[in-house]
Amino acid sequence: MSIAAATVKELRERTGAGMMECKKALVEAAGDIEAAIDAMRKSGQAKAAKKSGRIAAEGMVVIELAADGKRGVMVEINCETDFVAKDANFQGFAASVAKTALACDAVDAAALLELPLVDDPATTVNAAREALITKIGENVQVRRLVRFDGVEGTLYSYRHGVRIGVVVEVIGGDETLGRDLAMHVAASNPVCVSADEVPPATLEKEREIFRAQALDSGKPAAIVDKMIEGRVRKFMEEVTLLGQAFVKDPEQTVEKLLKQAGAGVRRFARVEVGEGLEKRNENFADEVAALQKD
Repeated sequence: MSIAAATVKELRERTGAGMMECKKALVEAAGDIEAAIDAMRKSGQAKAAKKSGRIAAEGMVVIELAADGKRGVMVEINCETDFVAKDANFQGFAASVAKTALACDAVDAAALLELPLVDDPATTVNAAREALITKIGENVQVRRLVRFDGVEGTLYSYRHGVRIGVVVEVIGGDETLGRDLAMHVAASNPVCVSADEVPPATLEKEREIFRAQALDSGKPAAIVDKMIEGRVRKFMEEVTLLGQAFVKDPEQTVEKLLKQAGAGVRRFARVEVGEGLEKRNENFADEVAALQKD
């Protein structure tokens, strides 16, 4: 049956659900908006479960640090579109989850989901997530939790927009240095702090690649060995924080910057929204056009 766009709009405003969900509910309720609301409330959990299988590769990274800089968390919350990532309901949920993560000792996202929200102790993180799915009409996932406990130095953070978050533990130095280092990690994406932290398997793999490339050059064995070692050194400079050129002053390395400040970096974490997830093609116009069809 035909449902007026104004009726769909009213139902969406009253329920906070997506356009297509509202139209479907009205069709099933023969246009009775009150009956549609009752049906949507009853089926809320089923809808959330159905949407939870859809790809959620957009979203935001939220960082919470204790006032003394001795504890911190970084949480990745995903949704399906960047439109929803900008929604106040989604952002409010993400902020609440991050505060909950800082206040508890959950070691990963799965454990965090089972805990009560600090802003609403009667509701678990997962229950709030499912309610949000029903309201906004998109899959929402608490994908990653990175926590910093047992801090010896001080934690500093930087967030590039809402998609990239970095937390760095710095021993010595000051707030300006800490933020600059976090900003550097966001921009340069090092693998680890120092050369001795590079996984042996990773180093050996790169060495084999360099060897194959060098042998193809036809150079003498002695020269080939020097070429390999030179490329290994270059690789280490590129993937380690200490070996990288500092983004705000490429004339010096991060290691030199730290020595000048009498400081050191114990560890860091960098989280980028949707890393490793396949993104789907979005066409909001198609959804609007579908709404106009009977």
